[in-house]
Amino acid sequence: MMVKQLLQACGLMVALAGSAFAAQETYVVGSGGTYRPFEFENSQKQLEGFDIDIIKAIAKAENFNVKLVNTPWEGIFATLGSGDRDIIISGITITDKRKQMVDFSAPYFPAEQSIVVPSGSTVTSLDSLKSEKVGVVNSSTGDIVVSDVLGKNSTAIKRFDNTPLMLQELFEDGVSAAVGDVGVVKYYIKQHPEKQFKLVPDAKFERQYFGIAVAKGNDELLAKINSGLKKIVADGTYATIYKTWFDESVPTLPAQ
Repeated sequence: MMVKQLLQACGLMVALAGSAFAAQETYVVGSGGTYRPFEFENSQKQLEGFDIDIIKAIAKAENFNVKLVNTPWEGIFATLGSGDRDIIISGITITDKRKQMVDFSAPYFPAEQSIVVPSGSTVTSLDSLKSEKVGVVNSSTGDIVVSDVLGKNSTAIKRFDNTPLMLQELFEDGVSAAVGDVGVVKYYIKQHPEKQFKLVPDAKFERQYFGIAVAKGNDELLAKINSGLKKIVADGTYATIYKTWFDESVPTLPAQ
């Protein structure tokens, strides 16, 4: 009799566990695969990166599943309105204009610009770039900022197609300073410690943040994302992910 009761109890536990598993929601997540280290395709054509680790951690904390879909940046916001995607996370800067199209989570990454120079440089601010030859990514925010300081047509500005090319030129002394997205620069420095670069902040750089987006009015899903983000910050998961991709200077995010 006891064996029979034990088997019945085990069966009930398995059934309940199966029911709980089946009840997990699965959300389709759109993310571009061309913005290393935030999201990019590996050799198996699978998405990976900082953003991917963050949304997976949030999903685990909130007990839902995610289906990751590589989604081109052009039209990525429209996929929320059409219902093709439930969530998009793709290095998306929170702006007032975009808030009219989608609802954003709490900020999860500070995305401002930064000056990067060799470790022995005496550059301390944007203003001190006036006597330097400066690299920027063509038409980027860094390009706009440096153009304001040196003049758009200044011959001291050297423009590049991407951040790695810009930083390689800095390493080879083709420029004496560069300005770029802090996350991309930090990742590059982590991958190339032999180049001995350092970051120089400046108060003139506009403070911006990345956010996770859902369709307008999807309050239930947004609440799950914000709850999960708060949990992974509190339990140290966020810090672990950040250090994996960037450095030990884990940022303090705005109040969740």
